Amino acid sequence: MSAVTRPLARVVAIANQKGGVGKTTTTINLATALAVIGKRVLVIDLDPQGNASTGLGIPRSDRRVGIYDVLFDDVSLEEAATPSSVPNLSIITSSVDLSGAEIELVGAERREFRLREAVANSALEYDYVLIDCPPALGLLTLNALVASHAVMVPLQCEFYALEGLSHLVRTIERVKRAFNPNLDIHGVVLTMFDKRNNLSDMVAADVRGFFGEKVYDTVIPRNVKVSEAPSHGKPVLIYDMRCPGSQAYIHLAGEVLRREKRLTA
Repeated sequence: MSAVTRPLARVVAIANQKGGVGKTTTTINLATALAVIGKRVLVIDLDPQGNASTGLGIPRSDRRVGIYDVLFDDVSLEEAATPSSVPNLSIITSSVDLSGAEIELVGAERREFRLREAVANSALEYDYVLIDCPPALGLLTLNALVASHAVMVPLQCEFYALEGLSHLVRTIERVKRAFNPNLDIHGVVLTMFDKRNNLSDMVAADVRGFFGEKVYDTVIPRNVKVSEAPSHGKPVLIYDMRCPGSQAYIHLAGEVLRREKRLTA
């Protein structure tokens, strides 16, 4: 395994093999909140569904060069990055080509390191790179974990929230041992919290009991504006900055930056 020089940008994978937990929503709105306060941010849409690209307002007709080209055609991150309508925020889009990437990666040389090497070989002028992972622990997610400094885990406040989470934690530990010894869980963010529902409080208590200080203090509430924003091609912070969901992501960004100071001290 060859040594790869890491860029100055902090690379964080947003991962959970369970779908519908708020990975993409967290990725684009945390990215927007960081960009709004002056951080230079790149989002990598590693999900074949391409929802992060849609949520940042990039039409499918404009996704001519994307993450597939980075992984398989030696296209640089700089060439693949598309500016969004949010200042300081760019995205490397996903496309339908990515649907077959899992199969193509099986026989590829250095298949686990494709994204890591692309990141390391780019002169990234960003403070943060956020990777929106697909809802599976396959080779695409493995590439994200190998390329990242840390993992953020969105966790929905519902009955099955903890089911399968131990599998994700074991996967992160295996990646640490085999490919990326510096990888760590940056934090767990509780999403879709409904204060009218006692179950949300019970799940939050269980998660905090299991992960302790790894769980962010900020919780993301269930909020109709958060659900509406992607259909307008906008992060919720741009769609309605004053709604509870937007305010929660602003607080989360502040908490992430405070935790980053401690981690990089």
